[in-house]
Order: sequence, then structure tokens, then C-alpha cells
Amino acid sequence: MVADSPNGGGKHRRPSPREQDPAEGSFPGESTISPTGGPVPSYEEGELPERASAGSGDDGSGDEEHGAADSSGDGGMMRSSAVMAVGTMASRITGFARTIVLGAAIGTHLLGDAYHTAHTIPFILNDLLIGGLMASVIVPFLVKRRKRDTDGGKATEDRLFTTTMVALFALTAVAVLAAEFLIYLYGSRFTPAQFDASVYLARYLLTQIFFVGMSGLLSAMLHTRGKFGAAVWAPVLNNIVIMLVSGMFLLVAGPDLAPSEVTDGQLTLLGAGTASGMALQALVLFVALTRTGYRWRPRLDLRGSGLSEAVRTAGWMMLYTFLTQAGLWITTNIANAANVAAVEDPDAAVGAGITAYNLAYQLFQLPYAIIAVSLITVLLPRMSAHADDHDWPMVRSDFSRTLRISAFVLVPMGFAIALFAQPLSILAFARGSISVDDAANIGQILTVMALGLVPFTIFQLMLRVFFAMGDTRTPAMIAIANLAVHAALAFTSYMLLPPAYVVTGVAAGFMVSFLSGLIIAGNIISHRLGGLDGKHIIGTLLRLHVAALPSVAAGLGVLHLFDTYVGPGLVSYIGAPVVGCVLGALLFLGTARLLRIQELTSAVELIRGRLRR
Repeated sequence: MVADSPNGGGKHRRPSPREQDPAEGSFPGESTISPTGGPVPSYEEGELPERASAGSGDDGSGDEEHGAADSSGDGGMMRSSAVMAVGTMASRITGFARTIVLGAAIGTHLLGDAYHTAHTIPFILNDLLIGGLMASVIVPFLVKRRKRDTDGGKATEDRLFTTTMVALFALTAVAVLAAEFLIYLYGSRFTPAQFDASVYLARYLLTQIFFVGMSGLLSAMLHTRGKFGAAVWAPVLNNIVIMLVSGMFLLVAGPDLAPSEVTDGQLTLLGAGTASGMALQALVLFVALTRTGYRWRPRLDLRGSGLSEAVRTAGWMMLYTFLTQAGLWITTNIANAANVAAVEDPDAAVGAGITAYNLAYQLFQLPYAIIAVSLITVLLPRMSAHADDHDWPMVRSDFSRTLRISAFVLVPMGFAIALFAQPLSILAFARGSISVDDAANIGQILTVMALGLVPFTIFQLMLRVFFAMGDTRTPAMIAIANLAVHAALAFTSYMLLPPAYVVTGVAAGFMVSFLSGLIIAGNIISHRLGGLDGKHIIGTLLRLHVAALPSVAAGLGVLHLFDTYVGPGLVSYIGAPVVGCVLGALLFLGTARLLRIQELTSAVELIRGRLRR
């Protein structure tokens, strides 16, 4: 194997697009990966060059050495990730507002669980059969085709678009017909009225399978053109629609409804209204794609398209997705059963089911989605091209830099969320159909999740390393270990904990599974790459946690002062998090400067770039 130098000076030269037969069907999963080296595709850093983002009618002319993943340097990475971060922040903020309004409308008890179970199944089925292929297979595949095919990948995109649309339509039709069976799989312990309400909702909500799947494909096609904005701004419209629908439901039906009290008309409003939001999102993405110059031509001539290689390689990704969704199946069933038991137990004060879990998760994933996903989404095409060129040092560098910049923000933020989870949850959710006690339970779940924010993020980044190498088998094998840890702790929680605390135990098991997963994944990646910049990464993580200690101490002091001298109420729910976070941020930044944490400069540049935009 020829050693790769970081600057590419001694790197083995791969054939240019015109030197290689575009019909070979080469695909990331079939590339020859050195046992000691291997980068990864992940959408995170660096903008795609103009050559790659040209109209799909491109005939392949232009600079042949400039592929879809030419690096635009740290400045380009920061600018692109800033655009992603702003859009993602708007999407997540409106998504959080949607969650608050929806929670107020349906609550966290039996009706809420009936809705959330029916609403979750479309996303589960999409991930199982289509969605999981997008990030790990489709984006790298399209990047290669746009680089190598003489038509700029237009024919391949037409085939993929047509095939995906037909498959999604068929899957959606089957799922709607099987709504009763699907609800039973995830809510076998539902009460009869709760089961009927969930099935009724599912017949509308399952139509989202088509729109969710098409949104994923359209976003992938936009990403390969270097267009990231529409994919993060389109969900804002979806969120607004659901907020309006939820507000209308609350106005028409009123709060604290049991499943036996809600009418078919009210359920139709909730189900059809939710589905219409996702349909609007897909339409906006399609319009955005057409504005790049793409014009869809229906094609089903798959021979020689390279899609067969993609499907074969995707087999392991399908297994990985199945295992992750098996974990969600376990979580949903145990959470639903625990909430029914709590509601039916006269000695139980409050319950917590899948709705409480989902609401806590909405808060938990906000920092990850805004910080890490923004970087990951812009980085994937760049890392895909580095992997295609066997430029392993650049992949390693991209991974390390992305992890450390993300950790600089996520380490203190994880501690802050854990400290102030209960007042934040009460402030956010205690209205309408959600009582203060229900909201406090959400905060308890959120505390556990927040402590796992950094391991969760690191594991997600490591998955992108495997995907960039074209390796979907190893993530599937690691997922078996994750599922075993998660399932064991979830069932232990169900057997040993009171019903109101079962979901907290399930959340703890979920987070621990990522900790075990990243240890396994890190060892494997380090072995393949001949190192993973581990000394630099671990040193940074340790210094960040040390820098966060004064902030944690200050936060605990602030909570004690508000509890002692102010007591429960709006002033405490707002004041404690605000004072604690401001004081904690100042202490963290000062300590980070004293410890000479280099990522402070990168984070400041990212913020400055975002403000300049």
C-alpha cells in the first residue's frame, strides 16, 4: 500500500472521471479499503465546488480533477456549517414550539401515547426500508456518479427518483392496510379505547411514509449539489402546520381528554392535519431541487445503473437500521405498558410513557441537532470524496476536528441541561393537558439523557467514519451489542422500578448503550486507520470536562439558592436556568482559556461566521 501523505503529495492517484468507465457501477461499498487506512463520508465540513453543484444536465466538462468533495478549507467548512446551523436552529426551535403546543393538546397519558405511537411508526418503517440508506449509501453513491458519469449523474438520479417513488407508494399502501397490526406491535398493552384511537390516527399518519421517504431522497440530491439550506428550512413549514392543527384540536376538544372521550372528527383533524405538514415539506424540497436545474424524467431501466451494487452494500445497513429500530420497539412497548400500569394504579401519582420519553428526547437532541448535525451534514460529501481518493489522513483530520469542535459546545451544554432539566421541562410543558408533575417527570428523563449527550454524539460521528469507508457491516455488528445493552437495562427497569420511573430507566439504558458502542467502534476505527488522533481527542475531552467543573458547582449553588429563598414558581423556573447558564458559561470560557483549549478559537470563529451570515 502506498502511504498517503496529509497533503496528498505521495498519495496514489485514482483515475479521473474521463479515464474510468462510467458504467463500471463503482460504489463506496465495493471500494478496496486498506486494512490500516480508511476515511469516511459524512455530511459535515466544506462546501461542494461549483462543478459538483452545477445543473444536472452537466455533460462532464470542466476541471476533471475537481470532484464533488473538493475541500474548500476551514473557512468554507465554517460558512457551510453556519448556514446549516442557522437553518437547523430555526427548524429545531419551531419543532420545539410544535412539541409544546402538541403536548398541551394531547398530554402525556393514554391519548398522548396513542398519538405518538401511531406517529412514530411511519418513521420507523421508512428508516427500516428506505431512510437508513440515504446517509450511508445514497449520498456517497450520488457524489461518485456526479463526478464520474459523463452526464453528471442525471440518468442515475432519474432512475433512483423513479424507483424510490414507486417503492414508497407501495410501502405506504401496505402499511395503511396493516394499521391495526402495526399498532398492536407497538401498543399490545393499550386499553381498548386507546388502541382504537391509535389505529384511527395511524390510517392518516402512515401516509407520511411516502412523504418522509421522498423528503430524504430530495434532501440527499440537494446535498450532493452543495445545497443545504432547503433541507433544514423546509421542516419549519411542517412544524407550523402541526402547531396550527394542535392548537385547533385543543380549542375544539379541550384539554385532558381520555381516548374514550375523543370523537372521530377530532381524531381526523389531528391525523390528517399532521400528515399534511409532511406533504408540504416534501413539496417544498421538490421545488428547491427543480430550482437547481434538475428535471425529473421517469426511468426504470436499472441495468448498468450501479444501483444493484448499492442495494447489495446496503444489506448490512438494513440490518443496522433493523437493530436500532428493534431498540425503539422495545422502548415503545415498555413505555406504553408502564404508562397504562401507572394510570390504572390508584397508588401511582403520575405516569410516564412514550409521550414523556419523546418530549424529553426533543429537548435532549436540540444541541446535538444544531451543533453536530450541522457539521456532519456539510462534511459528508467532503469525507466521501476523501475516502474515494484514499486520503485517510484527511478523513482522520476531519473526524477529529469535527468531534472536538462539537464537544467544546456539547460538554458544558450537556451538564447545563442535566442540572436545569426539571425547571426547563416545567417551564416548557406544564400547560394544557400536561400538569406540573407530568412535566417534572419529563425533566427527570431529560436529566438522564443529557448526561449521555457527548457519548451519543461521538458514536454518531464514528458511524460516519464507517460509512465513508463503505463499511456498513461493522456498524451492524456494533448495533447488536448496543441493542443487547439497551434491552437488558430496559427490561430490568420494567421489572424493578415503579411504573412512573420505568421510562427513566429505559432512557438510562439507551445512553449507556452508546457509551459501550463508541468504545467498540473507536477501537475498530483506530486499528483500521492506524490511529484516530486519540491522544488529541481524549486530551481535549478531559480538559473540557475539567473546565466544566466550576460551572457545574455554580449551577448547583444557583439551584440551591432559588429553592431556598424563592421556592417553586415561574421566577425559579426562569431565573435559575438563566442565572445558572450565564454564570456557568462565563466560568467555562474563562477556565477553557486558562487551560488553553484550542477549540475555543474554532468555536469563536464558528459563532462569528454565523453572525456574519
